[in-house]
Amino acid sequence: MAPDPNQAIDAIWRIEQAKIIASLARITRDVGIAEELAQDALVAALKAWPGQGIPDNPAAWLMATAKNRALDERRRAKLIERKHEEIGRDMDEEETPDLDAALDDDIGDDLLRLVFTSCHPVLSTEARVALTLRLIGGLTTDEIARAFLVPEATVAQRIVRAKRTLSDAKVPYEVPRGEQLAERLSSVLEVIYLIFNEGYAATKGDDWVRPGLCEEALRQGRILAELAPREPEVHGLVALMEIQASRFAARTNASGEPVLLLDQNRARWDQLLVRRGLTALGRADSLGGESGPYVLQAAIAACHARARTADATDWARIAEIYAELAEVVPSPVVELNRAVAVAMANGPAAGLELVDALTAEPTLKNYHLLPSVRGDFLKKLGRLDEARAEFERAAALTQNARERKLLLDRAAALAS
Repeated sequence: MAPDPNQAIDAIWRIEQAKIIASLARITRDVGIAEELAQDALVAALKAWPGQGIPDNPAAWLMATAKNRALDERRRAKLIERKHEEIGRDMDEEETPDLDAALDDDIGDDLLRLVFTSCHPVLSTEARVALTLRLIGGLTTDEIARAFLVPEATVAQRIVRAKRTLSDAKVPYEVPRGEQLAERLSSVLEVIYLIFNEGYAATKGDDWVRPGLCEEALRQGRILAELAPREPEVHGLVALMEIQASRFAARTNASGEPVLLLDQNRARWDQLLVRRGLTALGRADSLGGESGPYVLQAAIAACHARARTADATDWARIAEIYAELAEVVPSPVVELNRAVAVAMANGPAAGLELVDALTAEPTLKNYHLLPSVRGDFLKKLGRLDEARAEFERAAALTQNARERKLLLDRAAALAS
């Protein structure tokens, strides 16, 4: 069977989308217009490439097509007419950008500018995160909604309104400096970590991981660490991502199926990334002050990284850190993770008691990890029929094919 060209185009788009939008935003100074032009280029590719074949440099083809679309729109739309001189000069003078080139410098990266523009204070926190995930991470509104545990329609509305607000406010396309940089770091860190998480454990599709998203999040996190070296939370986020990324080779088996943390071959963990993560955590700790959510999460990851075997994990310490984290950022998801740590330290009955208290939590109604964790506790307590039902319910809630198979396999093993 011949390969489906649309699947190849989709894969290319996933990789190149953020870079193309970022380059177009630098030219047009409008993220909404930039995304529309990029989408137009994608439609053109879907029409042309199946017959003509995928070009040698698909990113350059998409960028050139988007620029041509911009020139056409400039002649028809009043909005782009007002930008005629600036856009026309940039397009005439600038060569097609090398979208695969490395950063020229810390400040000049288009992607970083796009992140900070999307996180401008003129937008609500929710809108900043949703818009940046859409533009930088290339996530669908459904994927973003699942990350936030909110309805998809809510996310779609936030994105549309955010782009309109940025355009109306004529927000400059730049990386902030001085006090403005410090003020906007929090939402940027949240965005970067959500992008990383979508790569680390994809919410939908056939693949358990998307390394490209994690690599992009790590790259931006490292850039931020250079831009804000006195910010503990920046180093905390970098530490957390480095340590989690160190597990990539062990997180799937030869068939691409997920391998849970306690079952992973720790010899396959990347020790260079572990060391980088522990070093970044040390930088955060050396700056003093109260630990923020990323420093605390990095401390939890460090507990796992330092344990040579799963049995050597200091679960009591992890449970203590989760308790601290719950005070800093109260969240049902944090409580669910704390329940896992408590169960590992004090037994499944103790964990089940905490999880049962979360079953009525509205935001966890469709969160597949709640029944998955509950099923694990019930299995360890010998309540196999109940455990099987929980694994089946979790499988029905997840949209990731690999994860669904893992959960159904666990349920089937109990049935037999």
